[in-house]
Order: sequence, then C-alpha cells, then structure tokens
Amino acid sequence: MELVVLDPQSPHFPEPDTALDEPDGLLAAGGNLLPDTVYNAYYNGIFPWYGDQDPILWWSPSTRCVINPKKLHVSKSLQKQLRKQVVTVSFDRAFDQIIQACAHRESASDTWINADMIVTYTELYKCGKAHSVEIWEGEKLIGGAYGVAVGRIFCGESMFSSRPNGSKIALFHLCNHLNILGYTLIDCQLVTNHLISMGGQSITRERFLEKLQVARDYNLNWHNHYQAEI
Repeated sequence: MELVVLDPQSPHFPEPDTALDEPDGLLAAGGNLLPDTVYNAYYNGIFPWYGDQDPILWWSPSTRCVINPKKLHVSKSLQKQLRKQVVTVSFDRAFDQIIQACAHRESASDTWINADMIVTYTELYKCGKAHSVEIWEGEKLIGGAYGVAVGRIFCGESMFSSRPNGSKIALFHLCNHLNILGYTLIDCQLVTNHLISMGGQSITRERFLEKLQVARDYNLNWHNHYQAEI
C-alpha cells in the first residue's frame, strides 16, 4: 500500500483503518496545518506528528492509549504530595506559556512542536477548541498540559514539568476537571509505561474509533471554574 499524499489546498483524509502497518499508524503526508484541517483530523481519530525535516505526517496507530478521567491511578506518594503541596491550579490562563514549555522541555530536543504547530494550536485555543491546565507555585509555572477537545473526548497533546511530579499533578487536576465537565475519555495517542502506570489503557484502533464516533458530536460547555478535589 502506498502512502496517501494530501492536497495542500483541500486535504481529504483517508479512512483511519487504512493506515500503514509499518511504520505503525502512518496514514498520510502533506496537506496543511490550518486549524480546521487539524481539528477535522482529530474528529476522525487522526493526529499530526512529524520532525523538522519531514513533510506533515498524519497518524492513526493500530493501538491507542486512553485514560478514563474517573479511573486515573494516583499513587500513595502522589496523594501525599497533593495534600501537602501548596499550588494553584488554573485552566486556559497561560496556554501560550504551556505550549512553549512543552516545546522546549529538555527531553524534547527533537520535539515535534515546531513553530507552525504552535501557531495552529494557539489558533485552536483562541476559538475554544484547545485548552490548557496550569500548575503554579506562587507566580512560577511548574507544570501543565494542553490538548484539543472533541465532543466528550480530550485529545491530550503534551505535558511538561519543572518540578518533581509537576506533570502528574497537572494530569490529576485535568482528570478532575474533565470529569466534572462530562468528558469520558482522554486520548493519549501513544502507549507509554508512564501513562499505563497512571491508569492508561491500551485499546485497538477499532475500539477507539467506536468510542470517538459516540462521543465526538457532543457540545460540552467548557468553563474554567474549578474546585480541586483531593
């Protein structure tokens, strides 16, 4: 099977289940990063991910990592830290800072969050389709995450931490908030040991697409009023 090349002016995504087996999940190349194009990709279970030397690449892997916001696993040590640590939690207060921090964290020297991606997700944020969670220690940002909301599914994109467990604290509060708002799933895209340790589940592409089809047309009212429940 040959890789589908998308028209940069009018990209039409192929069906996600036609993605390549090797590399797993590679579906198409080309197209554009206009906010409507990227949102349409998420709506259909597809996401962009590529390096600086690559064309735009679109993916729908055969195995997906997801988290039920009600079933996040919080270790005893993290529970203790959540009770003791004095932090402030906010949503959509510093989206620009969060995406920049995710792009420049030390472990992401080969980050896929390039300047074009930052522009796209910032535009999605401005139109209410992307959101961020921020963890503050005083006025200093110590952790956070961002992603795209599609119906009742939150498509998590990246997390960062400048303090021990900063990203875990962000994920904990994100799950609390999503549960309150009526979200049923966080799409974490790729399976990692870290996500599995926090309650992530590995499901097939077919199962994920079934869940997406049920959830994607809900119109939830996102608000940033949040009371932490620890």
